[in-house]
Amino acid sequence: MDSELPDIYCPFPQRTNPHVPHTRAHLNAWIRNTGLVHRDSARERFEQADFGAFVGMVYPTADAEKLDLVADWFVWLFLVDDQLDDGHLGRSPERVRDVVAMMRSVIDGAGAAPSGELPAAVVALVDLWERTTPQTAAHWRARFCWHLTKYLTTTTTWEAGNRAAGVVPSEETYIAQRRHTGAIHVCMDLIEIVAGIEAPESIHNDSRFITALEAACNVVCWANDVYSYEKEQVLGEIHNLVHLVRHHRGYGKHQALEHVCAETDRETRRFLAAEAELLSSYPQLSGMLLPYLDGMRSWMRGNLDWSRQTPRYNPADVGQYEAPEQYLEATVLGVAKD
Repeated sequence: MDSELPDIYCPFPQRTNPHVPHTRAHLNAWIRNTGLVHRDSARERFEQADFGAFVGMVYPTADAEKLDLVADWFVWLFLVDDQLDDGHLGRSPERVRDVVAMMRSVIDGAGAAPSGELPAAVVALVDLWERTTPQTAAHWRARFCWHLTKYLTTTTTWEAGNRAAGVVPSEETYIAQRRHTGAIHVCMDLIEIVAGIEAPESIHNDSRFITALEAACNVVCWANDVYSYEKEQVLGEIHNLVHLVRHHRGYGKHQALEHVCAETDRETRRFLAAEAELLSSYPQLSGMLLPYLDGMRSWMRGNLDWSRQTPRYNPADVGQYEAPEQYLEATVLGVAKD
């Protein structure tokens, strides 16, 4: 696929985590214990995706325990996302209202955990929450809760509502919402867990940090749109920047890809400029800022490397997405098709 796509500028080194083999084994046990994957067809697709390798590329410095934790978050986000993007639920906002309410009750900690027979995604979320949040600062938890809730509500209301109503969003609206539908803020929040750092609220509110983070998130999301474009065309998915550029500007496929790649390059340079300003403004905080910014760099590089090699986006095998019921597990969200 690389040869068919314009190049994406990425000046950051390729890295991977030495604990990937351990994490692969951990993931296989975790999806079995939580019930997220059990059918042979779904398990085969899960193994082909190699989420252990992906998480090792984007969190190359994590120790084994933390790599396992963020890998579990990855799998949870990807499997929930597949349900909402590839299946019938992504066009029926009202069908997932109850399960989203259960997830929000776990996230908000507003009362007792949901009881009774729970969808696998809720079981897994309870486990993730208990392993992630106890040692974190209140302001980190508040931010993480907001980002995770925003991901759930944006995918299940805004995206699903657009599909149901046949609404094609503007490029500007899509770009702002894409950082939420891609759950990339959730993943960036986990940098603090992996690196063992705590960024004060003053840094999160600094305009240069906001610019660096926004640019890094855009780079990740737009590169993903470039590499997943063929797959999403097969599924009739409109929520893709390449598709929207073609729709609104009348560009051909190659021209639209070149445009999105050029915009992605521009965001990488915007990140580098904001990073330099941030580090020069807060030399006394370099011990916290350097690993945080390095985490953003690893995300931009690792996401690009994984997107180039994963079978999930292989245009030679897009036929695998023509029948998503073959790999989607109804037990993940506990909502069966009529």
